[in-house]
Amino acid sequence: MVASDITPREPRPWRARLLRRSDVPLRLPQRVRDAIQEQEDQTERLIGWLQLSIVVLFGALYLIAPKTAPRGGDLEDTGLGGVGLEPVPIALGVYLLLTVVRIAWSYLGRLPAWTVALSSVLDMALLMALIWSFHLQYGQPPSFYLKAPTLLYVFIFIALRALRFDARFVVWSGLVAAAGWLAMVGYVVFSNPADSMITRNYVEYLTSNAILLGAEFDKVISILVVAIVLGVALTRGRNLLIRSVSEGIAAQELSRFFAPQVAQRIKGAERAIEAGSAEICDAAILNFDLRGFTRLAESESPQAVLAILGEYQARVVPIVQAHGGSIDKYLGDGIMASFGAAQRNEAYAAEALRALEAVIEAAERWRAEREAAGKPAPRVNGALATGPVLFGAVGTDNRLEITVIGDAVNLSAKLEKHNKRAGSLALASAEAYALACRQGFEPRPAHEALPGETVEGVGQPLDLVRLA
Repeated sequence: MVASDITPREPRPWRARLLRRSDVPLRLPQRVRDAIQEQEDQTERLIGWLQLSIVVLFGALYLIAPKTAPRGGDLEDTGLGGVGLEPVPIALGVYLLLTVVRIAWSYLGRLPAWTVALSSVLDMALLMALIWSFHLQYGQPPSFYLKAPTLLYVFIFIALRALRFDARFVVWSGLVAAAGWLAMVGYVVFSNPADSMITRNYVEYLTSNAILLGAEFDKVISILVVAIVLGVALTRGRNLLIRSVSEGIAAQELSRFFAPQVAQRIKGAERAIEAGSAEICDAAILNFDLRGFTRLAESESPQAVLAILGEYQARVVPIVQAHGGSIDKYLGDGIMASFGAAQRNEAYAAEALRALEAVIEAAERWRAEREAAGKPAPRVNGALATGPVLFGAVGTDNRLEITVIGDAVNLSAKLEKHNKRAGSLALASAEAYALACRQGFEPRPAHEALPGETVEGVGQPLDLVRLA
């Protein structure tokens, strides 16, 4: 990565406002730009299919429309010399071919900006050619086509470009359409120098083939205003799109740094989460630890230590989450999880106890695999406690952490350390065990009651249950 990837050159203020490129404004992370570009690629495919529908519609309308054979003199006037060529089928055929090519191209690769701009030109060229042919089809002077309502299709082609959320192409389509219509008006005015057919009488304009320049300029102005208004709306909409994509990707990233339940609570919060905001709830707390990890870290290389941590966490975390648990934090080789705090669960203690048993079972298999491979194989300890906890945010306005606080958290941590003294791999307080059984957990014959255990840091003896 080069320096410019980290600190892109800051554009001048006036250029920053104008730079609304299809590759998304500068300073956005590449993954955000890629996501937005993917949305634009999908939009181009949709536009291609819509264009294909329009050309098929034009073809159907042409086939069913009544036709009047042009007179030879009229053909000479239009420069066709009596050959009898019909421009509409030719234009529709060429446009159909180009549209099919464009659709295929959009699926095979990314369409360059110039192809999108050229597509707008072809759209308008097709429409203008269709309108221009009306005076030939019906044997009328060129001014006849200026009254064709088919001009309204201009706004369909402009609206198609709005699907891409890029104001450049909308404005470009409006400019092309305005230029095309001015060329059509110019053809009427200058095609017959002897009679320009211009009038200032509005009634004559409506009841004959005379043209009213003011009316034609109104059409051009309407096209330009619609394109500009749509462009402004798209600029605002594109900014919202970028923000939405950015926040969507940020939410996905949040789920990697927070437990999914916690990330969902953050995204779905009605009000902004502030430091000190919390709620009291009954929950089960699990603590896991690698026994002898400190000595292991002193004897092994940093890479080997991290590899062990990675394998250990890869086995513990999915099991906890599969049972509805939420990973609260990683503390070196320790893992703390909560059940019933981030996501309400009526059987939180039973699920936590099942998760604890499943983790110890998986950890013992992992230990056996490492021993068989001649690698360091530490054991995993776990402990469970239940009780009321505070679930909420701690920290400052600039740095928040969602966590659980309470006696159950402290007791679970102390019970986890007591495993070594009790000669066990997994412990639960008798209170937590009884609650889990009431919630549907089935006791095991191998579970052993340890009454009146003295636990370091706890002022009075505790009744415990040794699970493994």
